[in-house]
Amino acid sequence: MSIWNILGELVRPVSTLIDEIHTSEDERLQIKASLFEMQTHLATQVMAYEAQLLKAKTSVITAEAQGASWLQRNWRPITMLTFLTLVVADTFGLTTFRLASEAWSLLQIGLGGYVVGRSAEKIIPKITEIMRKD
Repeated sequence: MSIWNILGELVRPVSTLIDEIHTSEDERLQIKASLFEMQTHLATQVMAYEAQLLKAKTSVITAEAQGASWLQRNWRPITMLTFLTLVVADTFGLTTFRLASEAWSLLQIGLGGYVVGRSAEKIIPKITEIMRKD
């Protein structure tokens, strides 16, 4: 669920209440505009928080990648390659046991988290900058 959906669900009861109050059309529109401004401000703050969280995660991964120990630099890729190998072997029936569905989930989270994390690392600052301009 996106942040806009969450904030929209939080604001919707107030917006509905504004529609039901017997005020002039101008007053209703003014209140709704203020409400939308507040919603946009909250979304910007949440995105800024997520950007800071992503920066913190990135710094941990960067520190690991620049670590002194070979194992420290490579444990994440080794883990994901191991799970990828197990999943491929399981798919072709090369294992003597069946992998639990959690193994698939772990692989999706591991690989997807890296790709999404790298994409979000580049996109979130740009979105935050655009929202601050508006």
